[in-house]
Amino acid sequence: MTDPAFGLDRLGIRPSGTVHRNLSVAQLIALTVERDGGRLGPRGAVMIDTGIYTGRSPQDRFIVDEPTSTDNIWWGAVNRKVREDVFDTLLEKVLDHYNGAGGSLPTYVFDGRAGADPRYALNIRIVAQKAWQAFFCHNMFIRPSARELEGQEPDFTIINASGVVDPDWERHGLHSETFILFHLGRRLAIIGGTEYGGEMKKGIFSVMNYLLPLQGVLTMHCSANVDREGLRPALFFGLSGTGKTTLSTDPDRPLIGDDEHGWSDQGIFNFEGGCYAKVINLDAQAEPDIYNAIRKGALLENVVYDAQTGEVDYSDASKTENTRVSYPLDHIANSLFATGRPSMAGHPETIIFLSADAYGILPPVSRLDLDQAMYHFISGYTAKIAGTERGIDEPQATFSPCFGGPFMPLPPLRYATMLQEKIAMTGARVYLVNTGWTGGSATSGAPRISIQATRSIITAILTGAIEEAAFSPDPVFGTQVPAELPGVDSAILQPRDSWADPQAYDEMAQELAGKFSENFKKYTADHAELRQAGPKF
Repeated sequence: MTDPAFGLDRLGIRPSGTVHRNLSVAQLIALTVERDGGRLGPRGAVMIDTGIYTGRSPQDRFIVDEPTSTDNIWWGAVNRKVREDVFDTLLEKVLDHYNGAGGSLPTYVFDGRAGADPRYALNIRIVAQKAWQAFFCHNMFIRPSARELEGQEPDFTIINASGVVDPDWERHGLHSETFILFHLGRRLAIIGGTEYGGEMKKGIFSVMNYLLPLQGVLTMHCSANVDREGLRPALFFGLSGTGKTTLSTDPDRPLIGDDEHGWSDQGIFNFEGGCYAKVINLDAQAEPDIYNAIRKGALLENVVYDAQTGEVDYSDASKTENTRVSYPLDHIANSLFATGRPSMAGHPETIIFLSADAYGILPPVSRLDLDQAMYHFISGYTAKIAGTERGIDEPQATFSPCFGGPFMPLPPLRYATMLQEKIAMTGARVYLVNTGWTGGSATSGAPRISIQATRSIITAILTGAIEEAAFSPDPVFGTQVPAELPGVDSAILQPRDSWADPQAYDEMAQELAGKFSENFKKYTADHAELRQAGPKF
């Protein structure tokens, strides 16, 4: 006899409403429109709003301090401790909600995987009470076949009770009534108070970032692609808004994935089954692959559209700067997945660090030696982009170790050391690409480097044309800067030359250099030898 609740009772969930597991896209679309206020939009894509939160809530994310994991965790401002009794109290509240306190609501279950390499795959289960949240998971994670689903047991479960809040949050030592809590020992997480789908996506990424390095696999916040033969892989590291998705989605290079990957002794592999692209100011000419991926099966978040026609205004940020779309990988015709190949490849030949420099000091592109690569990887400098997180209204300079600090449960030096070993082993070349501002800071009215110029830079890197240029050292960091590149205005390659006031550049460069040096002090004890790879000011 088939279990109508699909084993939810083992979690303590005994819902009074209907339980839906791994619904089809057509069913998810219909329920999102009928029950969740969704609206059909461009070419059959569904548009929804994510409630009061249109970005992640990192201050509300906590990890249970429990014996099996506590000695491994990088405790501090990123990974905050919560007591196990608080987790148990809120878990009971979440279960009560599912078991009737929230009414006879339907329950949606998504069973899938994270990790395209079966040697390191994690079976995941997401439980939610919004059809669009199940739709989001269907897009973002790897979807097993019906045969694979038979008897699949989850290795990690997230129970999303977005309608539940914690009124006793102050007594519990939390940040607000919203909570995202992880119990690594029990392989269980609970979410309350926020509907934002990115909490589920990045929650599983954080779990992979905990489990896989303990097995010798480097986990990375990066996108990846290959050449047409499936060879010469390239990695694109960077925080949200720096261009990982846009720049790795290339008509000449099949996509492996746009955000999360592992690097094992055999090569690299995608964690996900879909993409989650920002669509603010989306342009069909500049980003045709992402634009064309917005069709039936895609899920648009928080976009502004005409109530009569459903036409989207991608330039309208009145709801949020963090407008998004999720879609399965096969919506990108030029992806390995769409051509029937697994989202895996060999060892990368090229590594690109992306940074949206709000100060206008970093060159648009520079080549890094191994010490410089480790310095910039550990530093993880970029600018937080408006809307990606709560409370960010304009670009803010920030340092995020490994270009993914918010999602790294282990100490950053553990990931950095693993990357250093792999670069040394493979001889991969490393470049730093600034997708931020040129000719001034972000607050000065200076322009952001055009996507066309950045694409030309990426093309020069991936084709090897950049190595034909003459290089000179950057005056701030000593990295090697090319004098000219095809399709790029040479006037922007040397940042000081692009500023109208060279003295103002020097003052801003000194300020940024000081921030780098101050940030790196926390790592000096373990990487004192890398200080020489930092700023020269």
